[in-house]
Amino acid sequence: MKAMARPFGTLFLIALAVALVGRVGLAVMDATGTLSYDYISAADVPILDVVCSILTGSALVAFMYAASLAMAVSTAGVALYGFLVWRGEGVSARPATAFLWGWATALVAIACLLVTVSGILSAVQVASMSSKLPGTAVLVVALVGFAAFLGTLLGAASMTVSACLARKRPGRALVVATLGCGLVVMVLTVGTFAAINTASINLAAVGGWFAADLAVNLIILFAANALAKKATASKPVG
Repeated sequence: MKAMARPFGTLFLIALAVALVGRVGLAVMDATGTLSYDYISAADVPILDVVCSILTGSALVAFMYAASLAMAVSTAGVALYGFLVWRGEGVSARPATAFLWGWATALVAIACLLVTVSGILSAVQVASMSSKLPGTAVLVVALVGFAAFLGTLLGAASMTVSACLARKRPGRALVVATLGCGLVVMVLTVGTFAAINTASINLAAVGGWFAADLAVNLIILFAANALAKKATASKPVG
């Protein structure tokens, strides 16, 4: 963990710096009237339609920037973990470290998203949404829990990258793993999104999909760890 702390810390600080710079830019756009707002939201439609209905053109572009930043941080965290393990120097791939750094990466990605999104919505919209949400403590616990859930996905991806880089032909292994694991994650993502993006959310259905996501993430995580150990053991010494 200690050997990975400084590289990951640098990545997280860079990500937060980008988010803060973007937030300042949004504040300037708000002050100059460049960023506009729409206060009429759709009703009795899937949740994504409700969110998109309050986004103006400028707000939509800003939201795309925020989502892209969160995705870039998540991808960079996986790539960094794989690189550090591949480089060695006392760093080895372990399910525990893969999950913990995946969890930390997810938290930073969510923080970057929240920092940026806070500048996309007006004070009136933020106040309206806040009145419908639970208390701060509940929200913090929920975000930390959701980040842990995402941490299993990023941890599985990190272990998969490490396992591929340990093989004789890492390039081919990465392509095959991306295709195979990607198809599985795609199916689960589509199912989870379909369960959430409804006018009336069925908690049992959403919970079932999240449980399936978690189970598959853990299976990939430990399967990749076994493959990484096998690849490392088969390498000639010296």
